[in-house]
Amino acid sequence: MFDWIYNIMKPLPDAKEKVPAEKIDSVYKAYRWKMFLGMYFGYVIFYWLRKGESFVRPMFAKEMFGTGLTIEQLGILGTIMYITYGIGKFLNGMLADRCNIRVFMATGLLGASLVNLFFPFAPSLIILYVLWGLNGIFQSMGFPPVAKGLVHWFAPKERATKWTIWSSSHTFGTCTVGLIATGFLAMGNWRYVFVASGIIGIIASIGLLMTLTDRPQAVGLPKIEDYKNDRMPVVPEKNLNRKQILLKYVFGNGFLWILAVTYVFVYFIRFATLDWTAKYLVDECAFTPGAAAATLAIMPFFGVPGGIVAGWIADKYFKGRCAPINIIFLVILGIACTCCMPSLGLLSPDKFGFWSVWINGAILGAIGFFVDGPQNLVGGVQTSRVTVQDAASAATGFTGMFGYLGAVLSGVGAAWIIKAHGWQGFFGSCVVACVISIILLSFTLKKEEEGVAKENELKEKAKKENSEEEKVEIMPVREGKIVCPHCGVEQDDAGRKFCIECGKNLK
Repeated sequence: MFDWIYNIMKPLPDAKEKVPAEKIDSVYKAYRWKMFLGMYFGYVIFYWLRKGESFVRPMFAKEMFGTGLTIEQLGILGTIMYITYGIGKFLNGMLADRCNIRVFMATGLLGASLVNLFFPFAPSLIILYVLWGLNGIFQSMGFPPVAKGLVHWFAPKERATKWTIWSSSHTFGTCTVGLIATGFLAMGNWRYVFVASGIIGIIASIGLLMTLTDRPQAVGLPKIEDYKNDRMPVVPEKNLNRKQILLKYVFGNGFLWILAVTYVFVYFIRFATLDWTAKYLVDECAFTPGAAAATLAIMPFFGVPGGIVAGWIADKYFKGRCAPINIIFLVILGIACTCCMPSLGLLSPDKFGFWSVWINGAILGAIGFFVDGPQNLVGGVQTSRVTVQDAASAATGFTGMFGYLGAVLSGVGAAWIIKAHGWQGFFGSCVVACVISIILLSFTLKKEEEGVAKENELKEKAKKENSEEEKVEIMPVREGKIVCPHCGVEQDDAGRKFCIECGKNLK
């Protein structure tokens, strides 16, 4: 049985037939689109299967088992899922580097879909806990293969933008499931949110098997470094085995530990505000359950452009460095969390008349917009840039595990804060988490500057070597011909971009 599972999950081998040089550009672009869209919309469905509960929480807590759930039981439920997800994300991160992207992600989506079909009909609290814990395990199989896919199909110089565009799948998924939940709540049945998400998830898992592939070499394409002539800022030592790579570039990486601890506080803010705000609006601010769900959807709706803008600014104005824009976003996020405090009384369905909806939208929209940048960059792009390519999934799994420690605290921890200190203390804890995150990220500013300098050094070195090769090899070539500076094979020029022999860039 284990041999069967291994054979299905193992990475696809390098293709025996290489893509012809004249077709590399078009084939690469086609596969990059397929991989990106498959990973994007696949993860949207993962979030439908994970966050639907947040939008129906007021009714779910009131009607489940006929007697409802207490705040403590809700906190335990969320904590169980976050614990299994966090541990699973780390373990699956190490596995994903050695597995097939396509099958790994599709298996996780199928498992999470089946859990959601049974979850709203659980006959007891224990079974409810077990099912949500299983959901966390299957959910943890979603991100590690995506991290591997992004690293293998997109070069370092474009990764901040591409990664944050992909990361908008989190918030797009949360926003759309919020709208679905609003519709089903209007129909009077919150259970349909889980059933509909489960059915669509099963269909989507089959779609992933038909859409995704593995590394570029598995379909006869050159490595992304050769295709884009771009190199990772961290170059691994030669002759290291898998264990040595993990010990040196993951567990022994001080800057990775800083990012991991930062992620605890970033994730606490993200999930505390997302999971508890609907209940806060109903219990404290006099919203109806349907109005609370619709208002909460504003948060992830603005999170979509927030994460993308953060990545674009990092690439455009900070040369790929993420710490400066993360710090800026966290300052504004802290202000937005302060505005939610009940002592200010700014959130209300009608207190300010016509302006109430705009004030609600501005405050919750700001939280969604400014939390998504750090959430996407800290555990994704920044993490991938301080380690080597072969440890990217393990590194993001490592920071992700710490992130879900923050998510655990947003469950039981937030429930305790609400019970002991009320909603004022709840939003105050989010502000404190912003301050701690800013302090920790300040220690990574210099490291990122050194990383950018290293990238430029490697690019210049590669450019110089190619230039020297061209001087030696291309001068005696016959008219209408060109010699590959990498393998020395002579071929027709005709505007050719890639070598017919080795597939590398001729220019």
